[in-house]
Amino acid sequence: MDRRIRIMLVALVACFIVLFVQLNNLQVRQASSLDNSQYQPPAQGVINPNALPRGDIVTSDGKIIAESGPIQAGDSYGPKRIYPYGSLYTDITGYFDVVDTNSTGLENEYNAYLVKHQATAHSLSGLLTEQSGTGTVATTINSKLQEVAAAALAPYSNGSVVAIDPATGAILAMYGKPTFDPNLLAQHSQKAVLKYFNSLNPSSSSSPLVNAPVGRTYNPGSTFKVVTTAGIFDHDPSIETQIFPQQTSLKIPQTPQLLHNFGGERCGGALAEILAASCDTAYAKIGLELGANALVSEAGNFGFNRTPPIDLPSYEVATPCFPPLESNPYAASACYPKSVVLANPVIPIGPGNQPFVAYSAIGQGNVTESALQDALIAATIGDGGVMMTPHLMSAIVNSQGQVVSIYKPTPYLTSTSQGTADSVRNLMLGVAAGGTASGLFPPSLNVAAKTGTAETGLSGCSSTWLIATAPAGPTQTPKIAVAAVVPAAAGIGCSETGAAVAGPIVAKIIDAYLLPSAATHG
Repeated sequence: MDRRIRIMLVALVACFIVLFVQLNNLQVRQASSLDNSQYQPPAQGVINPNALPRGDIVTSDGKIIAESGPIQAGDSYGPKRIYPYGSLYTDITGYFDVVDTNSTGLENEYNAYLVKHQATAHSLSGLLTEQSGTGTVATTINSKLQEVAAAALAPYSNGSVVAIDPATGAILAMYGKPTFDPNLLAQHSQKAVLKYFNSLNPSSSSSPLVNAPVGRTYNPGSTFKVVTTAGIFDHDPSIETQIFPQQTSLKIPQTPQLLHNFGGERCGGALAEILAASCDTAYAKIGLELGANALVSEAGNFGFNRTPPIDLPSYEVATPCFPPLESNPYAASACYPKSVVLANPVIPIGPGNQPFVAYSAIGQGNVTESALQDALIAATIGDGGVMMTPHLMSAIVNSQGQVVSIYKPTPYLTSTSQGTADSVRNLMLGVAAGGTASGLFPPSLNVAAKTGTAETGLSGCSSTWLIATAPAGPTQTPKIAVAAVVPAAAGIGCSETGAAVAGPIVAKIIDAYLLPSAATHG
């Protein structure tokens, strides 16, 4: 009898344990998926989850850049989403449109944390008590730098700037134009939202709805010479010791046309001289000597033809593109999938297309990239050849004030060796000290820079670029990398250079971050 009682007791305890585990499995682990199941019957009187309060999005220094306002009586859409700084952080937060349930930016990427959700249990009491609420997304953005970036771009109708911590990939500032006010897409009037949305010309590639710093691409021009220079050390170090002839133009094989230096200037000399002077004829010759295979390989190592894995909706992020090889024009890549190439042929490079090999080496032709990508290249040189994954989220905090997720810096690509990165960085110091970027930065900051003035083919006008990382002295660890681009537009002279237009933008951000008198930073 006692034996049967013991067996029954063990069985009952086992059943109780199974029941306990399954209840918690349903109420905690599977709660969200069950709530959203297609088999979930509609409940009468249940509030639209999109009309509930959402969590805050904040900067690294605690400024709230997206929040839910107070609930207004009779408003079926719930609390209105508020963006206290208007368009200043639009490229980061995106917008949340409760009327049409549309969202972009971090509002979209971290929606699961921002909406009311079941909190993760961290203890036995948490398992036994239902805990739900919204989360706060803490970003990596430095509000002071964001303000400096916006002010620096204020004179221009178009442009983008991105600042990154080279060692972690944290985005310190990200601002682009044209932009829009997300508050006007968060209105609780479908008519008003639709009117403003249509005013932004949503079907146009030039629409303010395009996330400019990550979604607009341009020829990088001479900033791409940083990648070509790395290619010298990685593929043909003998080029490093060459002395290039002083000339104003270069005859390229397979074409009667001459490749001219910007403004018809005469340049040449050793590698340090031609990078400092941004000598197109010399770098076109380097491209021809390296060859298409080396250029395509080096560009790929620096992230071209693949989409940067920043934590934003993938449709917002453009892919930096470098032309494919003649020997494999349909190589799988984000830029040139076979179906697209067959419909819209892209001229590949190789022995049969030497002119485009030369132009690709100086960032022209079919070479395109965003401000984010060019900032990543500068950051990679600053970080010893490792490209860190760019990211905007630093932490997620739940409604009880507990940190539930912290971003861990993760390498994206090993683009080149420490030795190559150091050599290129040292050459870039010469660009700021006595080259095309001279006079832009205080000598004490030891800025490694590269200018870019990319011809657009529109009446000889150019897109202007500058990338930089600092402090970049031989024994220093760079703390910031910045890229700025201002494309050809009304109000900008066609003879303007990257140093003249984009240079001051980058300089203001680096000054604000590294000079104690200009700004404080964490």
